[in-house]
Amino acid sequence: MKRFLSFAITICVLILWSSCRKDFEFEPSTGNLQFSKDTVYLDTVFTSIGSSTYNLKVYNRSDNDIVIPTVRLGQGQASNYRLNVDGMAGKEFQNIELLAKDSMFIFIETTFDIQTVVAADNQFLYTDAIEFDSGSNLQKVELVTLVKDAVFIYPNRNSEGVIETLTFDVDGDGTDDETTLQGRFLEDDELTFTNEKPYVIYGYAAVDAGETLTIEAGARVHFHANSGLLVTNNASLKVEGAISNNPELMENEVIFEGDRLEPLFSDIPGQWGTIWLYSGSVDNQINHATIKNATVGILAENDQGAPLDKLTITNSQIYNSSNFGILGRATSITATNVVINKAGQSSFAGTYGGKYNFTHCTIANYWTSSFRQFPALFLNNFIIDENNAIFTNDLTEANFNNCIIYGNDNPEFMLEEDDHAAFNFKFANCLMRFQNTNNVPTGPNYDFTNTTLYEEVILNQDPKFKDSSNNKMMICSDEDSPAIGRGGDFMVTTDILGNTRTSMPDLGAYNGSNCED
Repeated sequence: MKRFLSFAITICVLILWSSCRKDFEFEPSTGNLQFSKDTVYLDTVFTSIGSSTYNLKVYNRSDNDIVIPTVRLGQGQASNYRLNVDGMAGKEFQNIELLAKDSMFIFIETTFDIQTVVAADNQFLYTDAIEFDSGSNLQKVELVTLVKDAVFIYPNRNSEGVIETLTFDVDGDGTDDETTLQGRFLEDDELTFTNEKPYVIYGYAAVDAGETLTIEAGARVHFHANSGLLVTNNASLKVEGAISNNPELMENEVIFEGDRLEPLFSDIPGQWGTIWLYSGSVDNQINHATIKNATVGILAENDQGAPLDKLTITNSQIYNSSNFGILGRATSITATNVVINKAGQSSFAGTYGGKYNFTHCTIANYWTSSFRQFPALFLNNFIIDENNAIFTNDLTEANFNNCIIYGNDNPEFMLEEDDHAAFNFKFANCLMRFQNTNNVPTGPNYDFTNTTLYEEVILNQDPKFKDSSNNKMMICSDEDSPAIGRGGDFMVTTDILGNTRTSMPDLGAYNGSNCED
């Protein structure tokens, strides 16, 4: 009985106490809300592609619990912005409660169709505002988004919603094979990419047999996740970027990157697939291009004995590849004035033999996003299949002249040779990282006194890049870089920026510069 009486008294006290509390008596807002920002800038988006989610924090600094009569978008239901307020999605909200000394988040997104307006220069500044309350208590936070128009290339869907996949001659036997690659072949009127609008590609945009995709100076090509370019049998890719009047602006180069334009995504690796130079593609040429944030920047396969090199790449940069910057498999590549940095595996890998000639290239790897197993430069002449069978192929030549091969690991080049196939290589006038520790490979391929393999090489001296963590791979003349004036004459008269090289050129893709500039 005593227990029951005690319990009853406790319940009554709680009821009386709660009935007297004023904590839950909300007063109308008086227009004194505070905000984490007065304008929310939703960074540039492509038309019809949703933005990231942005947030605004709303503060009630007063000592009173308040209710905000309305929170709405200025354009109401017609607005192209979307809100989430206190866990509710919509464009207008009533009676939003906010406790004293408390705050809440508002989340903002947008998707906009630029075709509904007349846009200047293929872009449009879209604005609206979040309005809190009305009349004399009205407060606003502005919303601003730059929307860009683009050319969209994407695979079709059938009546059942299945996305189109590519069918082409995969194994070179003259018959087409079905693949699981989502994408489609470019139409004749799509085989020239201009600089008039950016291009946004979903799936793989493929170049059909006998066709050539030409990408003109200043073009911008953006890829959705798991997307890329595919150049098939007897097809070609011609990237015709050009040096700018002001090289720092890079307005005439061709840029390949992901389709998320927000600053958060500017340096995130692995946002899209690869530029895939498939077996049988011919005479692919890339000049003045930046390729960044791919899984593999360029994948070139087979045809090492073709009359013309599979790929000729000049004056170009490849950054932030989650696996490889350039991956060659039994293929032929000539590279001049090329910079590669930050790859989850190797910046350049020439595997299963092939033919490679790199001159005045900076092959660096300052990857910090995860552990990597491979050095900046990797060469071998064999593959091992799923049954552990070994297949070899000649490395007919691998010449590296006036190059820098460096990074934040040791060693930064590795040579794996199978004696059943040729393994020909030479490094001339190169600065290389290969410190003699217990972790480095050994054998005759690493005999740095053998001048048939290594001629005028510099080992383990920091090249003193301007800022390798931000892909600024210029060498610093004001810091007495050991790469200054150590090159041989390999007939490359200008550097990646068009600067004239001297008779005793600097190593790497850049002629030395004052890094204080």
